[in-house]
Amino acid sequence: MTKNIMIVGVGGQGSLLASKLLGHLLLSEGYDVKVSEVHGMSQRGGSVVTYVRFGEKVYSPIIDKGEADFIVSFEQLEAARYVEYLKKDGRIVTNTQKIDPMPVITGAASYPEHLIEKIQTLGIAVDAMDCLSLAEKAGSSKAVNIVLMGRLSKYFDIPAEKWQKAITECVPAKFAELNQKAFLFGRGEA
Repeated sequence: MTKNIMIVGVGGQGSLLASKLLGHLLLSEGYDVKVSEVHGMSQRGGSVVTYVRFGEKVYSPIIDKGEADFIVSFEQLEAARYVEYLKKDGRIVTNTQKIDPMPVITGAASYPEHLIEKIQTLGIAVDAMDCLSLAEKAGSSKAVNIVLMGRLSKYFDIPAEKWQKAITECVPAKFAELNQKAFLFGRGEA
């Protein structure tokens, strides 16, 4: 059976590294994996979406509405924006950080209040945590992506050591220790 993970965020947050890491890990576990960056103005702070699909045999990299087992979100508004892609029993793993989109920056709109609570009132399982603080504690605000991967790892029957091996293989050596810390913080084991 194919599993579907959507990684949603704002350009420059490291969602592509997160999907590369996930793809690398799942391939090493023997799954057929399709990873696809869908759209986004990554350099401009626009919305970025990556699909990771894995299973015995995966034919398409695309996830349709109502098919995502997990939505991993770097920011609250992005979690809300893609909620219709989640399966009935799916889960959102999100950073509690708020990043103002352009309409909010220009004053044309205001950032919606209480987004996580609103999503939960729809009966959706939400695992929300302050990944930015944990990333900074690990040594860099840029490690939010790895904190999120640490959190996501709790929902998989893949040992933490294998996730950590994938991190070592996917990030530059000089950032390996920092990212290992970020992963453990996300997992709640540091």
